[in-house]
Formats: sequence, structure tokens, C-alpha cells
Amino acid sequence: MSTEWFLEYDNGEQIGPLSTNEAKRYTRENPNGFAWKEGFSDWKPISDIAELKTRTNSLYGRGGAVTPPPSRLRGSIKDFDSADEIDYKIFGEDIQYVEVELDPNESVVAEAGAMMYKDSDIIMDTVFGDGSGSKADRGGFFDKLVGAGKRLVTGESLFTTVFTHNGGGKAKVAFAAPYPGRIIPVDLAKIDGGTLICQKDCFLAAAKGVSIGIHIQRKILTGLFGGEGFIMQKLEGDGMVFIHAGGMLKEIELKAGETLHLDTGCLVAMEPQIEFDLEQAGGIKTGLFGGEGFFFAKLRGEGKVWVQSLPFSRLAGRMLSSAPQKLGNNDVGEGSALGIIGDIVMGSRN
Repeated sequence: MSTEWFLEYDNGEQIGPLSTNEAKRYTRENPNGFAWKEGFSDWKPISDIAELKTRTNSLYGRGGAVTPPPSRLRGSIKDFDSADEIDYKIFGEDIQYVEVELDPNESVVAEAGAMMYKDSDIIMDTVFGDGSGSKADRGGFFDKLVGAGKRLVTGESLFTTVFTHNGGGKAKVAFAAPYPGRIIPVDLAKIDGGTLICQKDCFLAAAKGVSIGIHIQRKILTGLFGGEGFIMQKLEGDGMVFIHAGGMLKEIELKAGETLHLDTGCLVAMEPQIEFDLEQAGGIKTGLFGGEGFFFAKLRGEGKVWVQSLPFSRLAGRMLSSAPQKLGNNDVGEGSALGIIGDIVMGSRN
């Protein structure tokens, strides 16, 4: 089989397969790109490849199917504006905040009310959009209304606050987590497809250029009993995003064919190729009295998963059940049908 080349440019254009002679002719006129052929571990700058500079007698032939590696651009430039490159530091242990350092004209977007402090050269602006450069953000009022509606059903605000550095030198802005837990920095450029699927209401901040959308669970049982509902959050782009998880955090990388079982409320985020389904947790007795409910979340596929030790719903439930109750009020336990009896035995009810 003759050598087949693929070419890619920063405007998102990808050409191939090409024979060596065809690739040489094309790159002679368009040298400022990248090339790949079978045997390369990744894309290489055209200017570094000697074969595209010297004369050869290769003939073009397709032979078998050859496909290049995933695009260096991960599809983001075609659908979104490239996100700003930002520096950051995360401070704290149990209750954290992230400090973002901006260069002149760089911006970061955040959920309304998340700001902790900022330098005076950083200007705040509230926009009816997410600053991603997507259709929903660039379009007219109706497109922006649709985009805002998507954020609303995932627990976010209709509006997004944009922080832009309008001065010189470096400037800093910080965003605080809403409850005890961990802030997770994720570089979308390093995730397949530039997409992250996460639980509702976990978005904290991101480099300007990241789109905040929705991911719909299409399986009825998963939507009803999966702990995340039918609507999850979808973050897309090629920049840094910061999401928040409750309690301690664990990042798990699943290998091909591996399956992970977890409590239905402990999922924080996952890469898009991970399959999210349910599996029954034992029999009726285990479901009623085991305290874990009737289902486990079942994650399968090759990729990364982030899990949390203390879902906010569990924290809120414990706080509510421990609060002083008026006579006659109903107290709903978290999982076990023995919750009321256990409270009486342990002296939690007056």
C-alpha cells in the first residue's frame, strides 16, 4: 500500500488521504499546517517533515482504510470561539476557592454570585449568554433565550457574569465553592471531543469560550432513579472549567471493558464516551433495608469518571433531619425504611 497523508490547518480544514506527491504539491502552496501518516504517533508540523520536501516516486493508492488520529482542534474551532488561556490556583481544604490570573483582555465566566474577590482592573459584566461563541451566544434574542433556558433547567442562572481584565499586567479574580467539598479543574482540550458531562448545578467558573448546555438521559429508568434526573449539564469547548463536588473527590479512569458501581448520587462528572446505566442492588430486602435504595449507578466504558463522597442532597437531608422538628411534622429518611425506629432508639426524636 502506498503512503497516505492527511493534512490539517488551524482553521479546522482537514485534507486527505493524499499520496506523497499530492501532499507535496498541496503543502508547497500551504506550508503552515500539520501532517500525519500511518506510523506517526501524532500530528507533525509540515516544515519538520523531510519527505514532503524531497522528490519521491510514490504512487497514489487507497489499499485499506487508514484514518488519522483525532483532530488537534477537537472540533472546538468549528463550533465555538477558542477559549482564553487562563492560569489558576486552588486554595483551601474543606471549603475551597479558585483564584484565576488574567492577562490583559482575557476573560473568565462564572455562575452568578460565585465571586469572592477581584482586582480593580477586572470589569464585571452580566450577559444574557455564556460568552462561548456558540450559536446560542452569537445569535439573536431567540437563540440566546434558548441557550439561557438550557442553563436554567440545569440549575444555573439565566444570566452569566463575565470578568474581563481591562488594565495592564496581571490581575486576579477568585470564585468560592458554595458548600464544603472540592473544586475540580478540567482542561476540556484534553478530553475527547472537548465535552464533559456533569451533574446539575455543579458549574462554578470557566475560561471565556466554554459553552454551558444540557445533556438529556434518554433511558427512562436512568432518568427516574439514577440520582441525576433526566437533565445533566454539558460543558463544551477547549478551555479550563471549574466544577464543584461535595466532600472528598476521587478521579477514576476506567479501562476498556471495566464497569463501576456507585451510589446514584455520588456521580460528579464523566467523559462523554462513558455509558451511564442502572443495575439492581440485590433483592427486595436489600432495597428496603440496606439503605442504598433499589439501584446502583453503573458506569461502563473507557475514560475518566469523577465521584464525590458527600452529595449535597445527602448533606441537606441530614441537616434537615437533625433540625428541631415541630410536633406533627413529617421526617423523611434518606434510604432505609428503619429510619424512624433508628431515630427513636438513638434519641434523635423528642
